[in-house]
Amino acid sequence: MKVLRVLSSILLASIVNAKYIVPGGRWQDTEGNLVNAHAGNIWFDKDSSKFWLFGEYKIEGQEEGGGISVYSSDDLGTWESHGLALEPIEGHPYISTEHIIQRPKVVFSEGTGQYHMWWHADNSTYGWLLQGLAVSDTVAGPYEFVDAVAPLGNWSQDFGLFTDYKDGRSYALYSNGDRLEGRDVYLTEFNENITALEDVVYRFPKFDLEAPTIIQTDQSYWALMSHKTGYRPNNVVAFRADDLSGPWSQPFIVAPLNTRTFNSQSGFSIRIEGSKKTTYLYIGDQWDSNSLWESRYIWLPLEIDERKKTLEVKWYDIYDLNVETGEYNAVKGNTYPGKNAKTSGDAYLQEANFGTDGVILTGIYGNDSTVTFSGIEGTGKPQWVSFYYQNTDDMGFGDQPGGTPDRIGGEWQLRRISSVVVNGDEDNVQTLYQRDSHKGIILSTPLQLTLEKGKHNTITVGGLDNGWDFKGADLDRIVVYPPEE
Repeated sequence: MKVLRVLSSILLASIVNAKYIVPGGRWQDTEGNLVNAHAGNIWFDKDSSKFWLFGEYKIEGQEEGGGISVYSSDDLGTWESHGLALEPIEGHPYISTEHIIQRPKVVFSEGTGQYHMWWHADNSTYGWLLQGLAVSDTVAGPYEFVDAVAPLGNWSQDFGLFTDYKDGRSYALYSNGDRLEGRDVYLTEFNENITALEDVVYRFPKFDLEAPTIIQTDQSYWALMSHKTGYRPNNVVAFRADDLSGPWSQPFIVAPLNTRTFNSQSGFSIRIEGSKKTTYLYIGDQWDSNSLWESRYIWLPLEIDERKKTLEVKWYDIYDLNVETGEYNAVKGNTYPGKNAKTSGDAYLQEANFGTDGVILTGIYGNDSTVTFSGIEGTGKPQWVSFYYQNTDDMGFGDQPGGTPDRIGGEWQLRRISSVVVNGDEDNVQTLYQRDSHKGIILSTPLQLTLEKGKHNTITVGGLDNGWDFKGADLDRIVVYPPEE
């Protein structure tokens, strides 16, 4: 078995089986609970030969200040929960349940022999803009609070951490707040023990970006960042440089326009140097401002062309990744086009030059206006099904309840919700979240369903209450994928 060395965002691994990664799916841990580790990072620990995922722990009614959760995995697809690595302490001046504990990053300090966790530390009004530090003798924790400081006397909001795999030095990345005199992103070097920041290496001026991360190839550094639109997704951009100190390129968009980076925000990135291929992954968050505890994860391969100096986030409904070889492959499924679906009530097939076969299913409102896909082949085991849809809401609905904040009294909705019923079983209704996709933009969202063995299955889609109406998104097609072996 080959044991490989890993530094922060450089992930190398021993032999394991390939596992499906399903961007935007409801990921469950080995106990069947939703994986709850938002805006975090992944660390490969050579002592345990495992990947460790750290992230914000959010539950209904306690969206901030929930602490930092930790999970372990052999393959980046199967995750075991180890509880809270950093637990809130009532009455603590910096890590109580009343405080902001966001975007944790863990790195090992050779100098101290401990694991160091850094994060954006703040009060409930974002008035402090500090960086927190906690340490542990073991990777899973528990981590003990050390301090919360202003980096070199500056503000610090969204926090990132990068370790150079060539020399082992670690760097902090952080936006310096939303105030007019801020709006920069700093790249600052840690001291050798990773206990404090020493020098600003580069400053990305006045682009008004956040959620920074850096990918390192053999030839270049690539910095990915998100625009400041809160929990509303936007077009993530990247910069390229030969050296961390610059000069850095102009920013450029990394995913197809109007997909808003597949409705995700940047936050971390990893390099998997396998025996056959080096693969880079975009580790993003698909935030749900209506229920932050249910926010999903968008982990996708990055395609980098050093000659053209381009980087692109590539969409796959499902892909399997072998962390030993570094290879990944798209999983192939069976497609069922919307033109063959049966409509009821007010649902109907409408012309759409951007849709498959030039049409799209619309008017899917409530349980009386539905579409049914028939003749679907199943295996009798849980299978992922991708629903390709168009949500024309464009982040809001005028001055209606739930309207765009550009209009008086508006609020962001960000999603529609559909009901999904297999084989007419109304006692087992599944919910399908369909994020905004912009007019004419078709995206996909996955749902795991159990279909009977054979080709006689039906899937019926209707609308559910999303807080203001009972509208489901327009449907283009569905794709049914084989179960994991």
